[in-house]
Amino acid sequence: MTSVASEQAADSVAGPARDGPRAWAALAVLCVSLLMVSLDNTVLNVALPTLVRDLHATDTQLQWIVDAYAIVFAGLLLVAGSLGDRFGRKWVFQAGLVLFAAGSAASAFASSPGPLVAARAFMGIGAAGIMPSTLSILTNVFTDDERRARAIGVWSGTTGLGIAVGPIVGGWLLEHFWWGSVFLINVPIAAIGLAASVALVPNSRNRGASRPDPVGALTSVAGLSLLLWGIIEAPERSWTSAIVLAAIAGGLAVLAGFVAWERRCDHPMLQLAFFADRRFSAAIGSMSLVIFTLMGSLFVLTQYLQFSLGYSAFATGLRVGPMALVILVVAPTSSVLVRMLGTKTVVFAGMAVIAVGMAMLSATTTAGSYMDALPAFMLLGIGTGLAFAPSTESVMGSLPLDQTGVGSATNSTALQVGGALGVAVLGSLLSTRYQSRLAPVLARQAMPASVHHAILGSLGGAIAVAQQIGGGLGRGLADVARGAFVSGLDLAALVGAAAAGVGALVVAFVLPNRPRRPRS
Repeated sequence: MTSVASEQAADSVAGPARDGPRAWAALAVLCVSLLMVSLDNTVLNVALPTLVRDLHATDTQLQWIVDAYAIVFAGLLLVAGSLGDRFGRKWVFQAGLVLFAAGSAASAFASSPGPLVAARAFMGIGAAGIMPSTLSILTNVFTDDERRARAIGVWSGTTGLGIAVGPIVGGWLLEHFWWGSVFLINVPIAAIGLAASVALVPNSRNRGASRPDPVGALTSVAGLSLLLWGIIEAPERSWTSAIVLAAIAGGLAVLAGFVAWERRCDHPMLQLAFFADRRFSAAIGSMSLVIFTLMGSLFVLTQYLQFSLGYSAFATGLRVGPMALVILVVAPTSSVLVRMLGTKTVVFAGMAVIAVGMAMLSATTTAGSYMDALPAFMLLGIGTGLAFAPSTESVMGSLPLDQTGVGSATNSTALQVGGALGVAVLGSLLSTRYQSRLAPVLARQAMPASVHHAILGSLGGAIAVAQQIGGGLGRGLADVARGAFVSGLDLAALVGAAAAGVGALVVAFVLPNRPRRPRS
């Protein structure tokens, strides 16, 4: 039996666009735009060594260049979702395309790490308008359960493909153009998406949507920013630094305040009631840990392939390609396995495969080759493809139609927070181990402070100094730096394996294998 709220949501979508041929045309427009946003999460990864050379960015600055986008993206997703529910999801989607294109253009022409971080943050505003709108529009357009599951499979495959294929696209662009091209390419794609959406994407909204929650928006962004600032800055300032500990504690306190506010607010940005449903909460948790591991591993692996194994940006992108191909194949077909085996079984298997892949990466040595790492890459792709789509369907399938805007925003927020934490935590663990292994060696050498900072700042900086020194001393420095970096990679991979293993256990004990009742 259809609820009144669901009927209201349904009435706000043009009839012929629902479940018919135009629905699939709309899905194509949404997925192209989504591909641009999800690709931007990783297209920058292969450019990180170039930014070290051209902009003299340190490891800490590299993490901020990646995470500034994710922090703003995650912090505004719930706001954008509620605005879409209230004023029209199509309008928020189109506004997001415009802002994303403007931020991309500004990023392309940034002259130093600071302006690039700011421009990336602005891109996050646009991405926050695009991503939840694609999923909420999709869910309202495809109302038949089977077709919706197939459409979400395509959506999930697009998200995973964008994340994994980003290094290939970025590498090709860097092979032929300057580093700003990895951002400038977004401008024509956004323009095409905007033009196509006018005719092909239907509008929808929740007529009974509550008003925006500015207090919730501010506290969520502030809390997440403080927490990530502390984690990212810890290797540079030390984990026992008073300012780092204060930032982490302050971030956690502000986030606790955010949850407390959302509990008492009569128009909350985050619907905490959603989490009472095990199907929703366990799926959200598993997706966060999948993206935590995937984004964190890509951040460190693209640097490993270029700095330690010596591949070019494009060659690095191609070597990450098998992961993209596996995600592309597995994610859309995982719905077949779900029908046969159930959601819990498939998601658990995906998380377990990811854990095994990360455990294999934790055994990387300086004598290792790409072929040694390839099996782990393949397992990461298989696990991500298995876990991602069924988790997304569990989240969206547990929500009433009139809550799909804020529900999809919650889903997308979990992805961005997971990815941002993956880069921050795994990147900081790598940096901490790298610096701790190099510091005693450098302490025995007399050198200018700027050279000392460059070597400790990143492996790329150490390689550049080693090339300037030349001879046996330069080769010795490069070998020690590579050894320190690989040791940090092993630590990061081990923590990633543990995170995926915890996710598998959560899925095994909490996530229902089948939905208990039809969605209303």
